[in-house]
Amino acid sequence: MVRVFMDGETFTAEIGERLSDVLIRAGVEISMPCGGRGTCGKCRVTVDGRQELACRYILSSDVSLELPQQEDVVSPTPVPQTTRRPAQTALALDLGTTTLALALVSAEDGQAVRIVTRTNPQRAFGADVMSRIAYCREHGVRLLQSTVVTAIGEMLCELDAPEVQTLYVAGNTTMLHLLFGADPSDMGVFPYTPVFLESRTASGESLGLSGVGSVISLPSASAFVGADLTAGLNEIGLPPQGKYRLLVDLGTNAEIVLFSREAALCTAAAAGPCFEGAGISCGMSASAGAICAYSAEGYRTVGDAPAAGICGTGLVDAIAHLVRNGTIDQTGYMECGTVELAPGVTLTQKDVRQVQLAKSAVCAAIRTLMKKQNVRMDDVDVLYVAGGFSVRIDLDNAAEIGLLPPELRTKCVALGNSSLAGTIRYACEKNDLSPYLDPMRYVDLAADPYFSELFMDNMTF
Repeated sequence: MVRVFMDGETFTAEIGERLSDVLIRAGVEISMPCGGRGTCGKCRVTVDGRQELACRYILSSDVSLELPQQEDVVSPTPVPQTTRRPAQTALALDLGTTTLALALVSAEDGQAVRIVTRTNPQRAFGADVMSRIAYCREHGVRLLQSTVVTAIGEMLCELDAPEVQTLYVAGNTTMLHLLFGADPSDMGVFPYTPVFLESRTASGESLGLSGVGSVISLPSASAFVGADLTAGLNEIGLPPQGKYRLLVDLGTNAEIVLFSREAALCTAAAAGPCFEGAGISCGMSASAGAICAYSAEGYRTVGDAPAAGICGTGLVDAIAHLVRNGTIDQTGYMECGTVELAPGVTLTQKDVRQVQLAKSAVCAAIRTLMKKQNVRMDDVDVLYVAGGFSVRIDLDNAAEIGLLPPELRTKCVALGNSSLAGTIRYACEKNDLSPYLDPMRYVDLAADPYFSELFMDNMTF
C-alpha cells in the first residue's frame, strides 16, 4: 500500500496502480482526452517536483502530487432569460460529451430563471464517446454513471430549485446510456446496437438525484444521432414546403440531419475531437486563456486572459488566416513546420493535418446526404450550425477552409446550444416529436461510396 498526498488530502493505492486510476477512483477531475493512452499529454501533473503524465505514472512509493489549474469551460448559452421567479418551473439538461448545461425554466414561457454550465467530468475517461464506450466494455458502466450523476447533483444544488422537479434531458445516445446506467458496449462494435433509442424515464431517487421527481430523456434517432439532435430539430422546426434544412451539430462528433416535411436523412461524421481541443498540440477547451478568435490584426482569448492555448473557433480562424497569407498551401503543407500564434502557443504541421481530416469529414458528410437525397444547393432553406462551438464561430472562415460548403455560406446560421433550447421547449410544450423521427433514415458513411470520394475531394484548402 502506498499513499498519494495532495492539497492536504491523502489517497491510498496499491503498488503498481496507475496514478490516473487512483485519481478517478477518488473523484478528482482530470482531463484525459485520449482515454489514458498517453498520446495527448493533457493529464500532465507534478509528482515529487517532476512533470509526469498521470495515465502513465505507476505508483511504487508514497508521492506528493500537484495538479494544474483545471479548465473551467466557458459556454455561452443564448437562451431567453427572466429575472422573475415563476410559479411553475421545470428543469432542462443538455448532457454534452464535453459540457453539461442545466437550466431552471419557467414552464409558462420557456424563459430560463438560471443556467449552470460545467465541464463534463467524464472527460477523465476520454474526450469522445468511443473512448468511454471502450472503458465501459472493460470496466462496466457504474463509475461513468456515478461521475456524471454527482456532477448533475452539484449543479442542481447551485440552481436551488424551489421544489421537486421533473428533469428533461437530451444528449447523444451514448451519454444517455451512461446517465441511465445502460451498458453502451454494443455501440462500439458493428452493428452498433443501442440498448434503447426511445424516450426513457427513471425516478430521480433511482439515479441518486435528490430534488428530482422524474428524469425523462428525449428520444434518439440512432446509435450515433442522439436526442441532442432531436432537441435541435424541435427548436428550429420544419422547413417550408418543398425546401430542406440542414442541422449540423459540431461537438466532439459531428451529427448531421438533412430534412424536409416528407423525408429526413441523418448521419454522424467521425471528425474526431480536434475542435474541442483534443489532438491539437496546444489545444484546449473554450476556457479562460483559450484563443477563440484569430486574424491578421491579432487574437482574442476567452475571458481576455493571457493566451494559454487554442480552442476550436480560434483554430478555424488561424487556419483560414494562414491559408489566406500563404503560410499553409492548398494541400495543407506548411513549409515552416510550426507557427507561433501567441507567446507559448503554436500550431504545428500535425495540427493542420488533424483539422484537414476533421473539416473534410464534416463537409463531405453534408454533401453525401444531399447527393443521396438529390438535394441541390438551391433547395436548402437554412444550414444551422449548432453546439457550443457555434456561439463564437466565424462562418466565413468555416466556409473558406471547407468545414461548411462554401455554396451555402449565405444560408448558414449559428444556432448556439440547440440541444438545451430544444429541451427547454419540450419541457414546456411537450411537442410531438414524431414528424422529425418517423421519416428519419440513418446513413452509414463508412459504407457509402459517395462519402469516400467526397472526403478525398474536400481535403484541400
